[in-house]
Amino acid sequence: MAHFAYRNGELHAEDVPLARIAGRYGTPCYVYSRAALTGAWRAWDGAFAGHDHLVCYAVKANSNLAVLNILARLGSGFDIVSGGELARVLAAGGDAGRVVFSGVGKSADEMRQALAAGILCFNVESAAELSRLSRVAAACGRTAAVSLRINPDIDARTHPYIATGLKQNKFGIAWEEALALYRRARELPGIAVTGAGCHIGSQITEIGPFVAALGRILELADALRAEGMVLGHIDAGGGLGIRYRDESPPRIADYAAALVEGLGKRPVRLLLEPGRSLAGPAGVLVTRVEYLKRGAARNFAVVDAAMNDLMRPALYDAFHEVLPVARAAGPQTEWDIVGPVCETGDFLARGRSLALAEGDLVAIMTAGAYGMSMSSNYNSRPRAAEVVVDGGAMHLARERETVADLMARESILP
Repeated sequence: MAHFAYRNGELHAEDVPLARIAGRYGTPCYVYSRAALTGAWRAWDGAFAGHDHLVCYAVKANSNLAVLNILARLGSGFDIVSGGELARVLAAGGDAGRVVFSGVGKSADEMRQALAAGILCFNVESAAELSRLSRVAAACGRTAAVSLRINPDIDARTHPYIATGLKQNKFGIAWEEALALYRRARELPGIAVTGAGCHIGSQITEIGPFVAALGRILELADALRAEGMVLGHIDAGGGLGIRYRDESPPRIADYAAALVEGLGKRPVRLLLEPGRSLAGPAGVLVTRVEYLKRGAARNFAVVDAAMNDLMRPALYDAFHEVLPVARAAGPQTEWDIVGPVCETGDFLARGRSLALAEGDLVAIMTAGAYGMSMSSNYNSRPRAAEVVVDGGAMHLARERETVADLMARESILP
């Protein structure tokens, strides 16, 4: 993570020491690098430069308005899964005509909201959703551009909670049923068939599953073409993995080359939906050591961040590197990095060798994706501040919540 590096023993975000950010905005605090986010998006866009394409950032990875605005300025598209995410994209300056709407449970209100905004496409995930979208669009006097999300029954070989392309998953339409549903879609009022796509999971570190899934989608596209239904785009989804520990994910250029080769000479636009690979390496969570607690079996460094701030370790047993914000020369001890929440599952890291003292700052690395966006107020804990660093400048992208904020919409009985 070149944008987070030590200088004279102090960990920096670009040109700003993390300790300075913690001193100004407190802890826990998410810190994002604008340069890292910009560089990652440009790498994606450049890798597909030889083919008609649109990079649609998966908003669920990190939906902070400042993050979305940085991407919107670059010309990014957006992959959303709720009406709230659409509202965020528009508030951040995103172009509705570059938005694709995924998700298995779109409500009628969300459909109306997206139709009114003029989004690029609905990624439809079931026959029931297609029927509802037809009724809603016809009642609004609008036409919904539709791409069916196909479940290709491809094993992405990732954590089972983030695998989405197998028969037992709730996502998408079975490949065997897709052709018949496309035929039905062609006849429905308010529906215009424009594409086909899939998304098989997240944190995938091999190219093979992507190529296999694309092959199934292209087989379907060829069958549709034979029946006179010519698709304008193929959506390859997202899911390309990043390095948290010792993973060896493919280079974006190699991934792009494999997909473009799979497309062959088909004159279709390619949509991509990266999320983690854009935002993950661009962020860290800075937290302060409250107590050091040595035990007979394990030693605990109790910090002021917790599972409500970063859910991934508790939910997936996910690994995040932990670095001291200021390098210390003292002896190292093996610590479990844990938070104040009243759950045994409240840990951020286990078995890390660090030289720590009470009051020290540590950085939980590669936390820009599925960190703040999955955070909660469990134990009535206000959510963290978010800061974007741009060179030597710090920008407060989200104020820290207060307990009063948490109670503002509640009331006691009369």
